[in-house]
Amino acid sequence: MNTLAVEGIGVIGAVGHRLVDGDGLSSDGWLVSARRVPSPNHDARPPKTVISLLVIHAISLPPNQFGGDAIERFFTNTLPATEHPFFATIDGMHVSAHFLIRRNGECVQFVSCLQRAWHAGVSCWQGRDRCNDFSIGIELEGCDEQPFEEAQYVSLNALIEILTRAFPITAIVGHSDIAPGRKTDPGPFFMWQRIVGAGAALI
Repeated sequence: MNTLAVEGIGVIGAVGHRLVDGDGLSSDGWLVSARRVPSPNHDARPPKTVISLLVIHAISLPPNQFGGDAIERFFTNTLPATEHPFFATIDGMHVSAHFLIRRNGECVQFVSCLQRAWHAGVSCWQGRDRCNDFSIGIELEGCDEQPFEEAQYVSLNALIEILTRAFPITAIVGHSDIAPGRKTDPGPFFMWQRIVGAGAALI
């Protein structure tokens, strides 16, 4: 297991978030510098939920292929099942993440951080189920078979710094950590030691 504990982050606000315009996130939970592609695949978090977990994923569509807009269309329910054989296997799924970091480091946001994106699925972290309730999902364009790009680590660290200023994040984990046996991402090529933002330390 490779996870990160985040130290030095206190409780901020009644439900654990501090969002200030001009401080990276807008007051409604959108990253100012990200390209916004709103996804319908989200809903409200449970009342008074404290956002305390970051979950790192990896995705490529078609599998092991990069570029194009298939990920964005998948997260917005506009991906034609007939366009590629693999797309037929995920047709009808309604999923999303808060963020996607492309191979060139571009950050795309699909769901406000204040809303519950549908990224974790059946999941558990430290005895707590339904990780979507209290987490923010960050997808990296990538796969289990290839290294990630330097630009992705740069953008990811910048994003983590912004998010840990805004929310009382206590851990950064992979999808495989909250859904072991079901998920493998971000995979063996993800370099956890490259995560340096906001006092994170390997545990």
